Amino acid sequence: MQLSGYALVCDSCFPVCLLNSVQLSIFSSKISAVCDEMGAVLRRSAFSPNIRDRLDFSCAVFSPKGELCAQAAHIPVHLGSMAYAMVDLVNHFDWAEGDTLVVNDPYLGGTHLPDVTLVSPVFFREELVGFVANRAHHADIGSESPGSMPISRTLEEEGIVISPQFLARDGKIQNDIWHEIERRLGAGSDTRGDFLAQLGANQKGAVRLSSMVAGFGVQQFFEGLQELNQYAEKLARSFYDEIPDGIYEAEDFMDDDGQGQAAIPIRLCMRVKGSGIELDFTGTHKQVSGNINCPVSVAAAAAYYVFRCLLPDYTPACAGVFKPIQLKAPKGTLVNAERPHAVAAGNVETSSRLVDLVMAALRKALPARMAADSQGTMNNIAMGASGSQSWSYYETLGGGMGAHAKGPGLSAVQSHMTNTLNTPIEVLETRFPLRIRTYALRDNSGGKGKYHGGEGLLREYEFLSSAKVTLLTERRSFSPKGESGGGDGARGINLFNGQKLPAKVQLDVKPNDRIQINTPGGGGYGTA
Repeated sequence: MQLSGYALVCDSCFPVCLLNSVQLSIFSSKISAVCDEMGAVLRRSAFSPNIRDRLDFSCAVFSPKGELCAQAAHIPVHLGSMAYAMVDLVNHFDWAEGDTLVVNDPYLGGTHLPDVTLVSPVFFREELVGFVANRAHHADIGSESPGSMPISRTLEEEGIVISPQFLARDGKIQNDIWHEIERRLGAGSDTRGDFLAQLGANQKGAVRLSSMVAGFGVQQFFEGLQELNQYAEKLARSFYDEIPDGIYEAEDFMDDDGQGQAAIPIRLCMRVKGSGIELDFTGTHKQVSGNINCPVSVAAAAAYYVFRCLLPDYTPACAGVFKPIQLKAPKGTLVNAERPHAVAAGNVETSSRLVDLVMAALRKALPARMAADSQGTMNNIAMGASGSQSWSYYETLGGGMGAHAKGPGLSAVQSHMTNTLNTPIEVLETRFPLRIRTYALRDNSGGKGKYHGGEGLLREYEFLSSAKVTLLTERRSFSPKGESGGGDGARGINLFNGQKLPAKVQLDVKPNDRIQINTPGGGGYGTA
C-alpha cells in the first residue's frame, strides 16, 4: 500500500505485522508530534536568544531501553549523539515518576559542556513506557571565557562539568544540585530561565507521551515501537543496499587546534557489504592539545546524519535507521577522545569536517548523488564581559553549501550539523552592546562549475563596550572541495579592524572595534 506523504508496505515487509500501514503511519506521526510540541514549549519559554531565537536545542523520545523512537527536525549533532549514548545512560539509574536527570559531561553521554541534556522517564499506570529528553546550548556554562567556548586545553577550562545526576526526584527539584549549579554559573537570569524551560519541555513531553500510550494501550504501544524500528531498518537497508560493495577511503584535514598544531589529518575507510556499512576511522590523528577533539558519540552523530540524508523524508527517525551502520573509532584519537582532553570545538568544527569526510567516501561509491563540500565549519563566535555589566553571547554563522548534479548549492545557510537560525539583528542589538555594521552575501565565494557552490556570508560586529571575544572557525586554511571538475569554495577569513586573524583566537576588544567574519563558500559541481 502506498500512502501519500508516507510510504509503508506492510504486508510484504512483516508477515506477522500487528499494525497495518495506516496505523503505523499514524503511530509514527503521533510520536514525532510529541517531540515537536516539546520543542515549541522550550522555544516559547526560554530566556536566551541562543535557544529562543537561534533554536539551538533538540528534543527526542526514547524507549524504556534507551533506544531512539522519534526526534524532531532539530540539531543533527545533538540528536545523533543522544541516539548513540542514551542506552548506556538510562540503564545506569533506577527511575521513578517525576525524575529528571541532568548531564553535560561529554564523556558520559554529552557533546560539549554548553549542551545540557535533561532526561525524564515516562510512566503509565506505574509502568515505564519510555523517556523524553531535550538538549539545549547554554551560552554561559561557567567558563572564564564569555560565551563558554574558550581556546582550551582541558575539559575543566570549558566550564562546569555535570556528571549524570538527578536534578529532580519525585517531581521536586533537588535543591543541593540546583544551588551548586547556580553558584558556579552566577545564577544568571537567562541560565535559570533556560533550565526551567527545559524542565517544562520534558514535563509537556511526558504528558503527551502518556496520553499517546493511553490511546493505543501499553501492549500495542510497545508493538508499535518494535514495528516502527523494524520498518525503519528494512527501509534503510533497502537504500543502503544501493551502495556498491567495496572499500572507499577518504582523507581530510582540520586547519589547526588553536594550540599551534596545524593540518591535522582525519581518515576514513568505509567498507560496504550488502546493506551493512562499517566506518573505520583508523589512521585519524591522535587527540590534540586544543579543543577540536570529540567524543565518539559526536563522530557517530556526523556519520548517522550523512546516511540519514540518503533516505526519503518519510523514513521514521528511530534507532532502526542506524542499525546497519557500525563505527570503528580507536580510543585516544581526534574522533574518540579521552578525558580530560578539551572538546568544545570538536562538537561544532570536527563534526562538520566529519560530514565532509563521510560524504567524500560516499562520492566514490555514489558520485551522482553526493554534493560537493559545504563550508565545513560553524564559524563560532563567542563574546561577553564580566563585572557589573556582565553579558555573554554565542552564535554560529551560515555559509555556502556544496553544489550537486542537479543544481547549485544553497547560500548563507547553517550547513549540515548545526541547523540553527541566525540571531535577528534587532534582538542582538537590543540585548547586547553591539551593532551589526554589515550582514550580506559574500559575493563570488562559491566554487565555480556547471553548478556553482553556495555563497558564504559577511557579518561585521561593532563593539559598543569592552569585551572578550573568542573565534573557533575552520576552512581558513583548507578550501571546501569541488566535485566532478567543479571549483573549490573560497576559504573563510576573520578580520579585526581590517587585520587578518587566526582561525582560532581569543582577544580583547574596545569600544568602536570591529570584527568581520567572512564565511566559506561551498564547492562547485561539474565543469562549466
